[in-house]
Amino acid sequence: VHVVESGGGLVQPGGSLRLSCAASGFTFSWYAMSWYRQAPGKEREWVATINNVGVSTNYADSVKGRFTISRDNAKNTVYLQMNSLKPEDTAVYYCYTGTGSRGQGTQVTVSS
Repeated sequence: VHVVESGGGLVQPGGSLRLSCAASGFTFSWYAMSWYRQAPGKEREWVATINNVGVSTNYADSVKGRFTISRDNAKNTVYLQMNSLKPEDTAVYYCYTGTGSRGQGTQVTVSS
């Protein structure tokens, strides 16, 4: 299984970013996919999950209404659209497959 996250960067508070996660090595459309994040000195935090066909999503209370998870099974890719970003959203964001694998993560920094 190979997972690659991208799309992170530095953004001002109130800004937006879209993260992408390209996965291969398994039947992508069979599995739910999730995003987690880990800030320096903090525990890993679950952010969002989408089911295998993309019709069911769940979000942590801390991001509900601001983040949207989606997927394109034709491209074996899952996305995380992040709007109204706050400094407390600063973290390394990881994509987790339903098989238990994850990528190296992508850094998101929200700062003025």
